[in-house]
Amino acid sequence: MDFKPTDYKLLTVATNRIFEDTGWVLNDPQCAVPSLVRAIYDKKQIEFKDESYGFYKYADWLPVNTVLKNSSAPVTYKSEKLAKHLGLENLYITFSGYWPEKGAAMNTCSFKETEAYSVCARLPLGNEKILVLASAGNTARAFAQVCSDNNIPIVIAIPYENINAMWFKKPLNDCVKIISTPAKTDYYDAIQLAAKVCGSDKFIEEGGAKNIARRDGMGTTVLSAAEFIGSIPEFYFQAIGSGTGTIAAWEANMRLIEDGRFGKNLMKLIPSQNIPFTPMYDAWQAGSKELLPCDQDKARIQALEIVAKVLSNRKPPYSIAGGLYDALKASNGDVEIATNAELQNACELFKELEGNDIHHAAGVAVSSLIKAVKKGTVKKDSLIMLNITGGGEQLFKKENKCVQVKPDLIISDTEESDRIIEKVLRLFNK
Repeated sequence: MDFKPTDYKLLTVATNRIFEDTGWVLNDPQCAVPSLVRAIYDKKQIEFKDESYGFYKYADWLPVNTVLKNSSAPVTYKSEKLAKHLGLENLYITFSGYWPEKGAAMNTCSFKETEAYSVCARLPLGNEKILVLASAGNTARAFAQVCSDNNIPIVIAIPYENINAMWFKKPLNDCVKIISTPAKTDYYDAIQLAAKVCGSDKFIEEGGAKNIARRDGMGTTVLSAAEFIGSIPEFYFQAIGSGTGTIAAWEANMRLIEDGRFGKNLMKLIPSQNIPFTPMYDAWQAGSKELLPCDQDKARIQALEIVAKVLSNRKPPYSIAGGLYDALKASNGDVEIATNAELQNACELFKELEGNDIHHAAGVAVSSLIKAVKKGTVKKDSLIMLNITGGGEQLFKKENKCVQVKPDLIISDTEESDRIIEKVLRLFNK
């Protein structure tokens, strides 16, 4: 297929400075305050490519240098049974996962594939450094699969408690190495471990929310909805661990407004967290742009108590310029919460009515939609996008015999950086 690298520049949210991307820019060196940078694409009206491009049908608004194989785009459809159950006339579900009946073919069953296919395709052509990623589970599986399929060296740090998320249709390519923090640790500990690995210039930091490719990859869920509906939704529901997906939705929304063909409205963003781990909900309810002070040991315990383990980021991009607080303010949004029991009931309801299993995190979003209906936040005729960020795992595992991957190395983030780097390099025979 014909493809050339996407043309874009970078904009610093805090200062509005526009500058060139020199290859792997994660922040503006001239900005004195914490700020996200955004991609400003040369093409203001997006041209949706055909389905043969997979995820890259949205390449006009992705900061990519190449097209990787085996990608799949999110799928949007109009709900009938769940919508009827909730008394809604315009409920649209954007599904990222495995659901052949709907045309959804993400073999890791998670919208984290949208991040992986974007980030890995942003890597400079001829890059020889090893990519480093920290993840609570689904992101790790997505990046591992994409890198394995496309021969991209990567080291992935994941908490041992979440290692059961590392299942695959077939064994991984040797270019993928999994390192885990010990038992009773969480995502934040994995982030600390990954940061120490990045102390060597042989590695390249993936960047998380700071990476424009990660955010714009996730923003394709909103592009999918706008393409299918023909307009920008009024409401947007999604569960959050870091809030990056909701920031991405806001950014995609602004691009669609500038496009001019999909309406001029900002979606009311309603992200949601899993009780008892609710740092962003707590800050938002307190009217605080800063996360509230908390005991880190207590936060670690709370992170281990939630069923939706992937929603457990203790250092989310909430306060940073262009972060979740700014997105909520701009969109007149709100943050919702769901208990373990509520999200599990929502998962069961979705499977019963819509016909496919969904991940626990997506259950949090469904639960939040149910609450919004009961509160009257959304009306019968409101145009709603429900972002189902993962599903079809039970179906996929029923159809495929999957292999469980174990860590190549279990190592504490408290070890000396030089020692950690030495051990990791040894995994790559370096």
